[in-house]
Amino acid sequence: MAKSTRLGDGELEVMQAIWEAKEPVSAGSILEKVKEKRTWGLSTLMTVLGRLIEKGYLSVDKTSGTNIYTPIISEKDYKNKEGRSFLEKVYGNSLSAFVAALYDGGNIKNEELEELQRFIESAKKEE
Repeated sequence: MAKSTRLGDGELEVMQAIWEAKEPVSAGSILEKVKEKRTWGLSTLMTVLGRLIEKGYLSVDKTSGTNIYTPIISEKDYKNKEGRSFLEKVYGNSLSAFVAALYDGGNIKNEELEELQRFIESAKKEE
């Protein structure tokens, strides 16, 4: 897994574009994807890609004349690590406190609670 360095918002958006591609991808393809949220030029993107390589999130293949980027860490692994870290830091590792805060704040609806209940029931059956 990558170093424990967290991703900034822009870095995460770049990683999401790469994960969504589901195959090694060029900087041009990444730039097209992040333009939905960012007004970056290629030089800014290249800076972000360089940081992601340094942090251990990406590898780059320069042999074809076009840099091709491949994730080193999967989206699932990243989400697992970040989700656990957030839950520990903010809610003392209490999932129920997290869900209660979302519900009390009006950020989770009854339909989503029902979906969560179905997930819990399914997970219990798999144990």
